[in-house]
Amino acid sequence: MISIAIHGGAGTLLKGAMTAEKEEEYKAALQLALAKGYAVLEKGGTSVDAVEQAVICLEDSHLFNAGKGSVFTATGKHEMDASIMEGESLQAGAVSLVSGIKNPVALAKDVMQKSNHVFLAGDGAMEFAKSLKYSLEPDSYFYDELRYNQWQEIKDSDSFQLDHSDKKDSKFGTVGAVACDVNGNLAAATSTGGMTNKKFGRIGDSPMIGAGNYANNKTCAVSCTGSGEFFIRGVAAYDVSALMEFKNLSLNDAAAEVVQKRLMEIKGDGGLIAVDANGNIAMPFNTEGMYRACKNSESLEEISIYKD
Repeated sequence: MISIAIHGGAGTLLKGAMTAEKEEEYKAALQLALAKGYAVLEKGGTSVDAVEQAVICLEDSHLFNAGKGSVFTATGKHEMDASIMEGESLQAGAVSLVSGIKNPVALAKDVMQKSNHVFLAGDGAMEFAKSLKYSLEPDSYFYDELRYNQWQEIKDSDSFQLDHSDKKDSKFGTVGAVACDVNGNLAAATSTGGMTNKKFGRIGDSPMIGAGNYANNKTCAVSCTGSGEFFIRGVAAYDVSALMEFKNLSLNDAAAEVVQKRLMEIKGDGGLIAVDANGNIAMPFNTEGMYRACKNSESLEEISIYKD
């Protein structure tokens, strides 16, 4: 069974705080990304290409904190992170602290396929991008009024903010996709613009293999979103896989154990999307909401924001 799931961030998405028009805009963006990714699978394409295409679509939307919609750092710049992994041979690629790159997930895929490394950061990652003739977008491409206003509210303070939240210390805003292709191969991709007003080159879980992103055909593919520090400390994405491999838990049970119990025990908030080699899908979260969508070849299709 082919299947795909995507997310656009988790957080305090209070139902009353979003207009009907805005909600429709988010759902339409999720629908488009879901369709782009699923089309790859439907044509017999690989799960790696499917998750890349879905995430590129989300990066190209100003609505999500990744690519075009990336938030502002303390210095008014945009620093983006992304990772991708495939479950057949456990190949992976990741980039962090890159600027001007329209689609960081594509660069992460190039790290996986065109370098002998897994994780490139900062100036080195930019040098690698230039060696592959990536064109850089001007700062104006990444400018979004909502993101700019979010930054202005806490600029010059020690506060930082994560995207879809009213809490000033919250840490949300990531996009991701997981997929199972016609050959039963799994892949996961995650991309983020990080935290508003972040300092010191802070890196969250999104580009870290095993923390915010993981794929293994024996178990599952996972993409996380939420308070990155907690997902790093809990090695959350790999933990789902480990629970399946070593405790023989189902995808649903393993994902729920990580999100509803293990992360909560260390006060971590957020969610994840996951898929296994049979095409089963799990999308748990412990926040008010999570932008999410999924589709499989057995006529399942869901696009949601809040808890049901």
